[in-house]
Amino acid sequence: MSASGSERPQFSRPLTSLEICAGAGGQAVGLHNAGFDHLDLVEWDSHAVATLRANVGSWPGWGQGRADDLKPMDVKEFLKPGGNAGPGVEVEDLDLLAGGVPCPPFSLAGKRLGKDDERDLFPDALRIIEKLRPKAVMIENVRGILEPPEVFIDYRRDILSTLRDLGYVVPEIKKSWSAVEQDRVMRQVWRRIDASRFGVPQLRPRAILVVIHESVLADSDVEFVWPSRLKGKQATVVGELAASMEARCRMYWDKNKYGEPAKPGERTGEHVYLDWLRKAATAAELGRGVAPTLVGGSRKHGGADLGPTRAKRAWAQLGVDGMGVANEPGKCDPERDLFRPAGPMLTVEQAAIIQGFPADWKFQGRKTAQYRQVGNAFPPPVAEAVGRAIAAVLRPEYRDQLLRDYELDTKGVDADVSPSEQMVLPVSGALVVGNPSAAHDLGDLVRAGV
Repeated sequence: MSASGSERPQFSRPLTSLEICAGAGGQAVGLHNAGFDHLDLVEWDSHAVATLRANVGSWPGWGQGRADDLKPMDVKEFLKPGGNAGPGVEVEDLDLLAGGVPCPPFSLAGKRLGKDDERDLFPDALRIIEKLRPKAVMIENVRGILEPPEVFIDYRRDILSTLRDLGYVVPEIKKSWSAVEQDRVMRQVWRRIDASRFGVPQLRPRAILVVIHESVLADSDVEFVWPSRLKGKQATVVGELAASMEARCRMYWDKNKYGEPAKPGERTGEHVYLDWLRKAATAAELGRGVAPTLVGGSRKHGGADLGPTRAKRAWAQLGVDGMGVANEPGKCDPERDLFRPAGPMLTVEQAAIIQGFPADWKFQGRKTAQYRQVGNAFPPPVAEAVGRAIAAVLRPEYRDQLLRDYELDTKGVDADVSPSEQMVLPVSGALVVGNPSAAHDLGDLVRAGV
C-alpha cells in the first residue's frame, strides 16, 4: 500500500523509469508506488547502494540476483564507454528519467556555487537526457535553487533552454524580465513542493522540475497538472510516531534510566512515553505537529543529529531531543537514548517514518550511515504524488484513478504561494505551519492521566 492509501497502479502498457542519484531509494519507492518499473538505479554511495540491493529485488523486472549486481557508479560515467544503461533502456523508448542531483551546490546552508561547484550534476543529467530522450523528466533538488530567485535564475533559465532545444515543453522565459517574473513563469515546470502537504509529518520543501516531451503532448490533449496536496488530514509527528515510541518505552516501562527496576519516585519508561506524548499531542493541537526538515549531512561533517539549533528547538517542542540519533531498540542505552531531559532521541527507523519510507525498507550500514541516507532522501509520498501526475499524462486513460486521492493545482494557484505562507519558524523556535489541516484529536491520542 502506498502513502496515498491506493494500490500500486497496474498499466496495460508498463511505464518505465531510470533513476540517477538514487540515494537510498526515496524517490524510487515513490515512483514505484506510482506505477513505474525501474530499468536501472544509479548511485555512487556504497551504503546507499547496499540499501537498494537489500530492497528492490521484489520489484518488477528485478529479482534478488539482479539487485545484488547493483554496484556504486558515478553519474558522470553513466552511458559512457564501459558504463551501463541497464537492460531494456533504449533511446526514445524510456518513459521517465528521474533523479535527485546533489544539493550542496544550491543549499542555503552552503557556499551556493551552483554551476561552478564540481558536485553540480545538472550537466550530466542533461547529457543523459539528450542521449536517451525520455518522454518525461523529473529532477529533485533543495529549495535553495529556487529561493531567492535572483541567485540561480540565469542557470535555471539555461537548463530550461537546453531542455526546450531537446524537444521538451517549456514556457517562454525572457532574460530581460525580472528574476521574480522569470521565476513566476518557471513555476509551470519548476516549483517548490512541501512534503507536509503529502502525508509526510515534516516540512521538507523541495524544488521539483518536471518537463514532458512535445511528442507526448502532440498525441494527447492531457497536460501535466501539479498535485497540490494529498486529500485528508495532515500527518503529524505524534500520529506517525506514537506506536513506535510506545514500543521503545515499554521495554523500560517500570525501569529507571539504568535499565533497573525503578524505585519509588524514579522516572520510568512509562513517564518518558507519557511526557513525550503530552508534548507532541499538544503541539499537534496548536497546529505545530509537523517536524522541521531532517538534515542528513555529509561524510565530512561529524555525527548525525536532527539539524541546526533552530530545528533542535522545534524538535524539543515535539518532545524529541535532536542532539543525536538513538540506537535501535535491541541496542538501546536507556540513559542516552530515552531518559533525556528534552525527551527521547529518534531512532533511524523513526526518522525514516518521518520521511515517509515504508516500514519494511531496510537501511544498510552503521547507524550514522543509515541516518544520513534517511536524512538526505526525497520523501517517497512526494515522489509518488508527482509520479502519478506524470503517469496521468503518459497513460491518460488512467488519469482519474491515478489522481483521485489528490487535490490538483488546475489554476496555478500554488505556484504563486510565497514561501512565507508555507512555513513560519519564529525567532522563538516555535514551529508554525500556515493553514494547517485539522490535527489529530488530543483526546484520541493522550491516555487517561496524561
